[in-house]
Amino acid sequence: MTSPSPAPVLLLSHITAGYGRSTVLRDVTVEVPAGSIVALLGPNGAGKTTLLRTAAGLLRPAAGSVRLNGAEVTKAAPHQRAKAGLCLIPEGRGIFRNLTVRENLRMQVPPGAKRTANAGLDRVLTTFPVLRDRLGQTAGTMSGGQQQLLALARCYLTSPRVVLLDEVSMGLAPKVVDEIFAAIVTLAAGGTALVLVEQYVNRALELASQAVLLDRGTVAYSGPSRDLDEAAVVRGYLGVDMAGSKPATTTTG
Repeated sequence: MTSPSPAPVLLLSHITAGYGRSTVLRDVTVEVPAGSIVALLGPNGAGKTTLLRTAAGLLRPAAGSVRLNGAEVTKAAPHQRAKAGLCLIPEGRGIFRNLTVRENLRMQVPPGAKRTANAGLDRVLTTFPVLRDRLGQTAGTMSGGQQQLLALARCYLTSPRVVLLDEVSMGLAPKVVDEIFAAIVTLAAGGTALVLVEQYVNRALELASQAVLLDRGTVAYSGPSRDLDEAAVVRGYLGVDMAGSKPATTTTG
């Protein structure tokens, strides 16, 4: 007899959401298994960022529910979801530009985790050694890539169950992109589940075990990433030939 599958660490069930009178998502269901990487794909305006904002509690859905670690959190505030193990790394860095790197890292330590803060800081500086020599530097004076690494440091300081990553490689040099993807692999290997909205569709699909394809606010595909025709996704939904030199761009939606 086959044992039942474990409950997903994050479940967005039949979500309808939008802004004011504009509906962006319609009856969207996404399951994120524990320790998995889920690639969230789709063209501009498909609803990817809206879905992440709904999961994080920044946007209340008009219909549907959100469950985190099996608990109902649809009406929970963002800080309550963060305390329960959800971490959102938004597009556009998401750091305090006027604070130093050290102050940013201290701000990211949860109130109940002060005793483990030093261990978390060690993990950050081991994973992103470039930040070690910049602890006293004002964050806004660093390069865009270094700022993004600082934003990702939150994942190592809060020990989240699930991380939502929204276009974290946008506009960055290839070397920094490689470093970010290496960090994503490390997080997943440690048991953290990740939902990845990413401009480099081919790389996202290489990492992901599951893929969800949004088209005009509805789910066009949900299942194993290996069963998704990568070239067809890029050509049909994103308008870029996989043989081309530039990455397939999937910006805010």
